[in-house]
Amino acid sequence: MELWQAIVLGLVEGLTEFLPVSSTGHLLVTQRLMGLPEDEASNAFAIAIQLGAIVAVLGLYRARIQTMLAGLVGKSAEGAKLTRMLLVAFLPAAVLGLLFDDLIESYLFGPWPIVIAWTIGGVVMIGLTIKPPSREGRGLDSLDAKSAFLVGLAQCVAMWPGTSRSFATLVGGLLVGLSMTAAVELSFLLGLITLGAATAYSIVGHGREMLEAYGPLPLAAGFVAALITAAISAELMVRWLEKRTLAIFAAWRLIAAAIVSALVLANVI
Repeated sequence: MELWQAIVLGLVEGLTEFLPVSSTGHLLVTQRLMGLPEDEASNAFAIAIQLGAIVAVLGLYRARIQTMLAGLVGKSAEGAKLTRMLLVAFLPAAVLGLLFDDLIESYLFGPWPIVIAWTIGGVVMIGLTIKPPSREGRGLDSLDAKSAFLVGLAQCVAMWPGTSRSFATLVGGLLVGLSMTAAVELSFLLGLITLGAATAYSIVGHGREMLEAYGPLPLAAGFVAALITAAISAELMVRWLEKRTLAIFAAWRLIAAAIVSALVLANVI
C-alpha cells in the first residue's frame, strides 16, 4: 500500500463514519478502485484506522465521556446508568457479529450488496424527509434498558455493508422516542463501543498480517487522516441535523449507488 492510498482511505473513513452513508461501503469501493487486495490484511487496515474516528468522537463528547468515567468509579449515578445502557445496546451486535462475521464477509462484502443497501437507505431517507420525525422527544438520560436493546437491534442491520451504522442507530433512537439531538448523541456514543470492539477484534486477529503487509507508517497516516476528517464531519453532522433533514444524505446514497452500479457494469471494479 502506498502512503497516498493510506491517506485516501483515512479521509474516506473519517468523512463517512458518522454520516448516515456507510463508511464500510465507501471503504470497500475505494479499496477496489485503488486496486488493493481483498484479503484479511486489507480488511484489518480499514477497520484499524477507525481508531481515528473514535478519538475524534472522544473529543466531541468529552464532557459526556467524563461523566461516564465518573460513573464507573461510583461518582456519578447518571454516568453509571448511561454506561449500562450503552452496554445493553452493544450486546446484540456483539453476539450476532461473532456468530455471523465470516458469513457476512463472504456474501455481503461486494459492490452489488452495497448498491442495494445504499439504494434502500436512500429511499427510506426520502420518506423521512417527506414526513420527518418529530424533533421533540426524550433526552438521553431517560434511556431505559428496553429502548437501549431495541436500538442495539437496529444497529445490527448495519452489518450489511452500505446500510450505515450511524443511520440505523439514529432511526432506532427516534423510534424509541428520543429527540433528534439525543438520538444523534446515542449513535455516536454507541459507535465508540462498537467501533472500539471491532477494531480490537480485528487487530488481535489480523494485526500481525496487517503490519507485515503495510508497515506502521501507512497505518499512522490513515489514523491521522481519519481523525481530522472525523472531527470535522461529526461536528457538521450534529449541527446539520439540529435544523435540517436527511435529504442531502439520501441524494448522496442514491448517486453513489448509481455511480458504483455503472462502474461494476463497465467492469471497472
